Amino acid sequence: MMLRRGFILFLPRLVGLLVVACCSMSIVYMLACTPKGDNQQPSLPRAHSPTVKEGYEAILQEREEQHRNYIISLKKQIAQLKAELQGRTEQLKNLQNQYPDPLDIQLDHSKQEQAQANLLAFLRSQVDKAEVHSGVKLSTEYAAVPFESFTLQKVYQLETGLTRHPEEKPVRKDKRDELIEVIELAVGSLNKPDGVSKAKPRVYTASDFVEGIYRTEKNKGTLYELTFKGDGKHQFKKIVLFRPFGPVMKVKNENVNMADTLINVIVPLAKRASKFRQFMQNFREMGIQQDGRIHLTVVYFGKEQMNEVKSILENTSKSANFKNFTFIQLNEEFSRGKGLDVGARFWKGNNVVLFFCDVDIYFTAEFLNSCRLNTQPGKKVFYPVLFSQYNPSIIYGHHDSIPSLEQQLIIKKETGFWRDFGFGMTCQYRSDFINIGGFDLDIKGWGGEDVHLYRKYLHSNLMVIRTPVRGLFHLWHEKQCLDELTPEQYKMCMQSKAMNEASHGQLGMLVFKQEIETHLHRQKLRSKKT
Repeated sequence: MMLRRGFILFLPRLVGLLVVACCSMSIVYMLACTPKGDNQQPSLPRAHSPTVKEGYEAILQEREEQHRNYIISLKKQIAQLKAELQGRTEQLKNLQNQYPDPLDIQLDHSKQEQAQANLLAFLRSQVDKAEVHSGVKLSTEYAAVPFESFTLQKVYQLETGLTRHPEEKPVRKDKRDELIEVIELAVGSLNKPDGVSKAKPRVYTASDFVEGIYRTEKNKGTLYELTFKGDGKHQFKKIVLFRPFGPVMKVKNENVNMADTLINVIVPLAKRASKFRQFMQNFREMGIQQDGRIHLTVVYFGKEQMNEVKSILENTSKSANFKNFTFIQLNEEFSRGKGLDVGARFWKGNNVVLFFCDVDIYFTAEFLNSCRLNTQPGKKVFYPVLFSQYNPSIIYGHHDSIPSLEQQLIIKKETGFWRDFGFGMTCQYRSDFINIGGFDLDIKGWGGEDVHLYRKYLHSNLMVIRTPVRGLFHLWHEKQCLDELTPEQYKMCMQSKAMNEASHGQLGMLVFKQEIETHLHRQKLRSKKT
């Protein structure tokens, strides 16, 4: 009992001694680790100095004084920074008063109406800055922002992302909601009474929507151009909307009548009579029978196979009662640019839409309407991105037979790719083509002339509509890599040939064909044993 009582009395003293020891160790550690000043080098008390307690008190007082001076210095610096910041703010206000913003965008919440008016003015200025009403001059072909196209069901896109699907249902909710909102706003705008006509207005629905294109300029907003069915067979309603990173604004609501808009399809050709026969089958069905507002100009180089080509043209003319064609023969080396230029300048009628085409192209009647809708004299030229077909013998090699051409023309990653590096197929009004200066006639053979013309349009004030279209196809044909090419050129030619032959996955199946067959053979043997 006595021991327990003694221990209880001794415990507070023990705790006090431990606290003093800890404090002493902390002070020693602080003194040892803190950098010393140039003039002041305090040291621990020595044996001949005052008592240990008085020495520590002196050191603590000295440290406390140093911290107090440091805090005073920081307060002075903060005060100086505040004064400097206030001065800079006053300078900025003076500059703003001296050079006011052209739109006077001052969102003063105390004046709600003025703030809303200023904000609306700013959003409208975004429309003027963006490429909506007219084109802007661009430095290179890479500076053009392409459009994406869409219908009620699908989006046709160049930037396929990780999916690599050139067409898909908009699975991303933000994209799906965005396009639905735009279509609904366009329908609402069409159904809004104009207050002029007394006749009962037609009620538009989403089912009247034909197609739309859109693109986003990152620092301005998103431009939408939507086409709806009009009152007549060849009439359309076109709605232009713009989202300046805020509410969508109606830019234009106009009637578009394409009933009398003629398209002159110009095809340069040398030999290739069998391909021309296939082309004329497509031209007869889509151009003559379904569309009917079309002219064909064939510019033929040389005389070899010329009679056969003329015979195909004349037979189509008789069987389809089609007289709107022109045949021009040139006795010189083939030049695609020269052929298209001659064909365009040969036209003597009114201003016409020119569709520069090749003999291995397949188009639909819907594409011809897109060609009309996306061209406007003095304002717009159309550069569609066509879908390039892979080698059918590889795509359908595992089938019993290769499907018909019409059945092959489906847009999937297994069947082809968007030919976004090609600029040869284009629609423009003849007046714009003549005013821009036409093709560079110094370029011979194939290639180069299309990019040269494309750059001319980009450097002008014309708006270039660049978008993938679902009705324009490049039909596969074998690519020849000549022996005369250098090793580097031959390698590049073979790489291009491989890209046009099949998709990455399909080419992989060909590379590992032997390995796959061996695996299947082993599986077959195992199944027999069991």
